Amino acid sequence: MNFIDLRSDTVTRPSAAMREAIANAEVGDDVFNDDPTVARLERMTAELLGKEAGLFVPTGTMGNQVSIKTLSNPGDEIICDEGCHIFNYEAAAGAVVAGLLFHVVRGVRGVITAADIAPLIRPGDLHSPRTSIIALENTHNRAGGTVFPIEVMQSIRQLADEQRVMVHLDGARLWNAHISTGIPLADYSQCADTISVCYSKGLGAPIGSCILGDREFIAEARRTRKMFGGGMRQVGILAAAAIYALENNLSRLVEDHENAWYLAESLSEIEGVYIDLDSVQTNIVVMDITGAGREVPDVIYALKEKGVLAVQFGRTKIRCVTHLDVNREDIRDAIKIFREVFES
Repeated sequence: MNFIDLRSDTVTRPSAAMREAIANAEVGDDVFNDDPTVARLERMTAELLGKEAGLFVPTGTMGNQVSIKTLSNPGDEIICDEGCHIFNYEAAAGAVVAGLLFHVVRGVRGVITAADIAPLIRPGDLHSPRTSIIALENTHNRAGGTVFPIEVMQSIRQLADEQRVMVHLDGARLWNAHISTGIPLADYSQCADTISVCYSKGLGAPIGSCILGDREFIAEARRTRKMFGGGMRQVGILAAAAIYALENNLSRLVEDHENAWYLAESLSEIEGVYIDLDSVQTNIVVMDITGAGREVPDVIYALKEKGVLAVQFGRTKIRCVTHLDVNREDIRDAIKIFREVFES
């Protein structure tokens, strides 16, 4: 059976043209800093985001963890939204590997404000952990792909500067925020000291993320990456795929956003299915099926039996993510199958 796979935008597969770019990649040894394709990707991404330098890493989780480890010391504190990826989906690495204490804030659709954060910054006495990092996520996965407003990010940046606290941005899907709002990537970048962006989600590369920051930070992050086992050798074959993704798949993200909105509007018409349409701002659709009186695992199974893959996203919620491997016809077919499942 050919599935309509809406589990994540990580499920995309390299196109023939991307595979050709991989096959033709010029490579070297990246641990020795002599893989030219990796170097080109790092420069290209740093220029796009207006940062001094970049560092290629295999995953977004490693990108986040290398960043926060490099920015802090064990026993420091990080402030973040309670639904963020760093806190929920990275196997407690921030605590185990970086030795950080997490102070989580309940945001609204993934957004925390300077007013939320200011009272939580420690005064700096010897009895307390040191507040060293504020972590933001844009777009916000668990909130449904919502865009973190840049004016709020700017106010947090100002607070962080005043309090001498670093800001890390988990920008795994920052590309989607950029396409959704038209705000330049570099404008978002100015709101953070360090950023992690992902090539293997909406952009469709098979693997890879990049950390961005100033040259001094990236030099130290390179050492942290090695500590984490992320020093790779002839990795230009992967960097070539990311370069192809940046050059060819960035502007087309608007199609994913349009498909997500179409999917959300249609599914919200099903009795018992609730979707906060205001949260559908990019390529993620989260539905609550409490009103349908159905168990999520049963619905997931029934969808799979009919050819649609989705994921459980909480006790009563299902998540669907649109991407370059599903087109409008696929979305129409998926809507039909959802209706069949809920009406059966």
